[in-house]
Amino acid sequence: MTAIKYKKVAEVCEIIMGQSPSSDTYNDRKEGLPFFQGKADFGKLHPTPKTYCSAPLKVANENDILMSVRAPVGDVNIANTKCCIGRGLAAIRANNDMINYKYLFYALNYKKNEIESMGTGSTFKAISKKDIESIQIPVFDIENQVKIVKALDKAQELIDKRKAQIEALDQLTKSVFLEMFGDPVANKTWERRPLKDITDVRDGTHDSPKYVPSGYPLVTSKNIKNGKIDLSNVNYISEEDFININKRSKVDIGDIIMPMIGTIGNPIIVDEQPNFAIKNVALIKFNNPCVINIYIKYLLDSHYLDYILNKNKRGGTQKFLSLTDIRNMEIPLPPRDLQAKFSEIVKKVDSQKAILHKSLTELENNFNSLMQRAFKGELFND
Repeated sequence: MTAIKYKKVAEVCEIIMGQSPSSDTYNDRKEGLPFFQGKADFGKLHPTPKTYCSAPLKVANENDILMSVRAPVGDVNIANTKCCIGRGLAAIRANNDMINYKYLFYALNYKKNEIESMGTGSTFKAISKKDIESIQIPVFDIENQVKIVKALDKAQELIDKRKAQIEALDQLTKSVFLEMFGDPVANKTWERRPLKDITDVRDGTHDSPKYVPSGYPLVTSKNIKNGKIDLSNVNYISEEDFININKRSKVDIGDIIMPMIGTIGNPIIVDEQPNFAIKNVALIKFNNPCVINIYIKYLLDSHYLDYILNKNKRGGTQKFLSLTDIRNMEIPLPPRDLQAKFSEIVKKVDSQKAILHKSLTELENNFNSLMQRAFKGELFND
C-alpha cells in the first residue's frame, strides 16, 4: 500500500476566485478571451466557449482546474486555454512540482460530495476561497500520481466509448424514424388528426399535496431525465393523496408521460408497473388501434415538438405546453403496419441498448472502485 500524505489545497495550489467583468466587454465575436461564468459552461472535460470578454478581470491558464463555487458547488472542469472566469468559478492552479493537474482534477472529483457540503447560503449555496484552500486531498509522489491518472483515464475512456455506442443507437432510431415517416413538420403525406381524437390525453394534479417523509412518489418534470424516471430526489405523498390524484390521472404500463413545464419533451413510455402519481406532467393513454405508442413517443421526441411550441408561442422565461396545446396537436398518421414495423426496429435496438447500459453500469462501478482504491493508496505498491 502506498503511503498517503494529506495536504490542503492551499499547500499545493494557487486559487484564483472569478470576478465578472463589465457586461459591455462581453461579445460573441471572439474578441478577447473565452469567458466562462459557471457550471453551465462546462463540457465533458473542458468548458465550451459561448461568450468572449475583451477586458478580463480574473484569468485562468491552460490546465487550471475550474471549480463551480456557487449554485452548484464542487463540479470541476479543466481549462484547455487561457480564459476569463466570472464569479461563479474559481481557478485552481497546480504547483507542478508537487501535484499533477489531471491528478488534482480526479482528486477534487473524488472529494465532490464533501466539497458540496461546505456550501453555505439560503438562496443558493456557495463556497469561499478560504473553503477551497482548506480542502484536504491525498498527495502521493508525482510518479504514483501519473500512474493513477493513467489508470483512471483508461477507465474513463471505456465509459466514454460505451456512452458513444449508446448515443449512436439513439441517433439510429431517430434516423430510421425520419426515413420511414419523413419530416413531421414538412411531410404532408399522411392524414393529420388532433392527438385528443386518437388518444386519451390528461395531465397530473394541479394541486400541491403535502409532502411526507415516506409514502408514494410524486413524479414531476424534474424526475424525468434521459428517457427514464429518476426517483433519486423525488418528493413523497400520502396514500390518501396518491389515491385522489390517481382518480384523475392514473398511470398504466404503455402510457406516455412527458414534462409540460420547463424542460418540455423527453417523453417516456412507462414500461414497469407504476407506483407513483404525477404533477405538471402530460399523460397520454392509448385506446385506438390506428396509433402505436412507440410512434407517438418518437414523434414527440423529434423537432416537431419545438415546432408546436413555437407555433403556440409558449416561450418566455419558462417554456410550457398547456393540456389544450397537447390535445390539439396535429398528429401525422401513417399506416398502422408502417408504425408497427418501426416499433419492431425500435424494440430490437432497445434490446441492444439494454446490454450496453448494463455494461456501462459495470464500467462506472469499476471506475468508482478504482478511484476509491487509488485515493486510499491501495492501487499501487511502493
